[in-house]
Amino acid sequence: MNNQKTIWILGSLLVLLFFLSLFSGQMHISFADAAGWIRDWIAQGSLAPSPKSLVFFDVRLPRSLTAVLGGTGLAVSGAVYQGLFRNPLVSPDILGVSAGCAFGAALGLILPGSPFGIVRTLSFAFGLSAVGLAAGIARAVAVRPVLVLILAGLVVTSMFNALLMVLKYTADPYSQLPAIVFWVMGSMHRCSWADVRLMAPVMLMGLSLVHLLRFKLNILSLGEVQATSLGLNPRRYRIFFISISSLMVAVIVSACGQIGWIGLVIPHMARTLSGPDHRVMIPVTALMGGAFLLAADLAARSLTAAELPVSILTAMAGGPLFAYLLYQNRARGWI
Repeated sequence: MNNQKTIWILGSLLVLLFFLSLFSGQMHISFADAAGWIRDWIAQGSLAPSPKSLVFFDVRLPRSLTAVLGGTGLAVSGAVYQGLFRNPLVSPDILGVSAGCAFGAALGLILPGSPFGIVRTLSFAFGLSAVGLAAGIARAVAVRPVLVLILAGLVVTSMFNALLMVLKYTADPYSQLPAIVFWVMGSMHRCSWADVRLMAPVMLMGLSLVHLLRFKLNILSLGEVQATSLGLNPRRYRIFFISISSLMVAVIVSACGQIGWIGLVIPHMARTLSGPDHRVMIPVTALMGGAFLLAADLAARSLTAAELPVSILTAMAGGPLFAYLLYQNRARGWI
């Protein structure tokens, strides 16, 4: 399929899912209702609050925007990591950012009298701290930096997972433990305009920089020796791409919780459609990631009366899909 046609189809699918997400739910809201509210807001500069308008503007709209931003950021970060480490089995949490975010959020949830804002602040701070710790370990070892960085990430992930288990063990089983478990499973239900205002500039900056420098990923994916021979400083650009990707993942996880498989599966799907050239693969990955998480969130609040954690659905869809992609591409030398 032509790459430009692929991008147009995926973009149309993303827009379709976005509108479907806005107008799907237990409370029926028609397109005419939304058009009337927007017309009144433009004409009068304000909107008379009603139950339907509040659900549309304060619940569904920020939730849908967060899903698009989160899916896009996770997918692109996964593509960056896979190209950077030249390993198709690498995901955005390989350096411990998700484990650090989970520990920070759990710590905020068990602190007495802490507002929910401190939960996200601690989650974000510990997520970035985990990446910094992994980078510090790799720098101290200073041997085979790419491999050691991955191993350091595994060490940091195990450490923060152990600390998270300690918090779960000591948490109140009736009030604190359920909140920790549900947060770790990931969900869009708590996302608000505050999350959109936090995520949007970070995603816009990160995605723009990755898009502008995506041809550098093509060079880095050739290997350190080849990149150096072509005049590129591998260490400098490796630090740059890791910093940008980790920042995006930390912001997403601090707002939505841990959402797995998107950063692993979506780059594979994009690579199947567009090939390994990051100049085309990055836009395809971004559109597919946003559409995938949007569809998963829509299913999470539509399949049952009680809302499902979105990470359950991403795992149920991502696991079999990943196995299928590995089987279909077994002759292409991915692994």
